[in-house]
Amino acid sequence: MSVSASLANLGIDLPDVASPVASYIPATTHGDLVFTSGQLPFVAGILPATGKVGEGRGHVDSSDANQYARVSALNAVAAAAAAVGGVDRLTGVVKVTGFVASAPEFTGQPGVINGASELLGEIFGEAGTHARSAVGVAVLPLDSPVEVEVIFSFE
Repeated sequence: MSVSASLANLGIDLPDVASPVASYIPATTHGDLVFTSGQLPFVAGILPATGKVGEGRGHVDSSDANQYARVSALNAVAAAAAAVGGVDRLTGVVKVTGFVASAPEFTGQPGVINGASELLGEIFGEAGTHARSAVGVAVLPLDSPVEVEVIFSFE
């Protein structure tokens, strides 16, 4: 099944590529790989939440952050598709790196980044299986709770 057909079956519309917030491009190619810049969970140009992921008042809940990682991964698909001339040129997922702005006591980064990994698996099936890092950091651009970068294969 093509990637566009998979997206349609999932009822997912590919978002517009987010505009860079600094001096970089959303994605670039090298050989048969496309590397995305870190993607924030922008929805229509707006972050749905800001702050550190953790438990308790004043923190972004980890289940919400999981969904933001999912949105970030979809934004990465959009950036990669734009770089290679269409979503159906993407053939698989090679590597995901997820960053979680974490409260000091929060250790659930892998569960948060599962949102990205699971979405990519839904879209790409077996070709969505990938290597991954899930990293806790002190702060992310624009105080985003998550950021995801992806390396895709394409033809």
